Amino acid sequence: MKIVVPALIKRNMALFALSQSFTGAGMQFIYGLGPLMIVGISGSNDLAGLSVALIGLSRFLVSYPIGKITDSFGRKPGILLGLALALVGTFIIAFGQDVASLAGVIVGILIFGMGMNAAQQMRVGATDMFPSVLRGQALGYIALGTFAGLILSPAVVNLGERMAEAGVGQALVLPWLMLPVLIIIGACLVYFVRPDPKEIGQNLAAYYPGYVEPKHAASQSDKFVGGSLMKYAPTRLAIAANAAAQGNMSIVMVLTSLVLQHHGHSLTAIAWAHLFHSAGMFAFSIPIGKLSDRIGRAKIMYPGLVLTIAGAALVGLTTGYIPITFGTFLVGIGWAMTNVASTALLADEVDTSMRGRAIGTNDSWAGGTSLVLSLITGPLISALGLPASGVFAALVAGVPLIMWGLEGAKARK
Repeated sequence: MKIVVPALIKRNMALFALSQSFTGAGMQFIYGLGPLMIVGISGSNDLAGLSVALIGLSRFLVSYPIGKITDSFGRKPGILLGLALALVGTFIIAFGQDVASLAGVIVGILIFGMGMNAAQQMRVGATDMFPSVLRGQALGYIALGTFAGLILSPAVVNLGERMAEAGVGQALVLPWLMLPVLIIIGACLVYFVRPDPKEIGQNLAAYYPGYVEPKHAASQSDKFVGGSLMKYAPTRLAIAANAAAQGNMSIVMVLTSLVLQHHGHSLTAIAWAHLFHSAGMFAFSIPIGKLSDRIGRAKIMYPGLVLTIAGAALVGLTTGYIPITFGTFLVGIGWAMTNVASTALLADEVDTSMRGRAIGTNDSWAGGTSLVLSLITGPLISALGLPASGVFAALVAGVPLIMWGLEGAKARK
């Protein structure tokens, strides 16, 4: 049966994607500028992974609670709350960097990260509004909106550098003072999404006549039980794959900034390298989503992990700008494949009334993994050097592939 997407849902998706295009630059600042800010203030390479770790911690802390909020009150209130937190965080980061306060920068990044990760409930809203055969594609549109915003990042960083050269302020402070305007525009766009995506998800047949939602294997009762996600093999493997891809990427993003700075490249050059990484993360999200709808989630998720392994090896074991940038691009596209497929799989297997918490649980595992591995990265670099860190990132991404192989062997017995 051919499925026709109603105009109202297309409108809501356009608003979500546009919102992401305005707010997406901020996370790029954390990954591209964060390690340089932390190392510059603290004077210690051992803390190089702290900014990325704080994003992992913020994701771990906020993902499940915000999922509970959106399951109870709708997706829009949770998203708008997240953007309000992010707005506050930008000012605290800028102030902390301006006065060289490590504590200020840490608090600001944590608040900003909690806000931006809470706003990721847009992905849940996207899956709510579409039947299962189109959910991967819907996630792709949200991710493409994020990429459109990330294109702004090098331009904003470059403007900050130019203003700093003219004596207006600090190059690492000014981008944060420009970001609030973009966040406010993004919040206004979310406000005009109507009705709330959760309401649509609970009444899909009203928007897609004749559509019958398949049974949700991981939610067989009216009460959400996170443990059921771990008991059911497909959702357990999806969570493991997403966490490993996020952990691999967290290490690589720290390495990218430090390696390129070590070889004398400017902040703008580093920002461009991270833009290529982000292109991998988001630019191909629509075809990735469509393919996951067509051939299945697993056939996208596991090859994505293989690409993150190859990318981590390039970043850690090569020295030139081009191979390092290509490696971080591969990590980005591998993460995109794993993230889109795992999120769509969870949305397929869990009822709308529990979907915020299910995807929040997935994000919490990813955040916890990112937190631990980011904190390990700095000491690992100091003790064993950059190549060892790249190899370690590759090994992390290999764990779910081993789990998948063991599950397959178990099923064949």
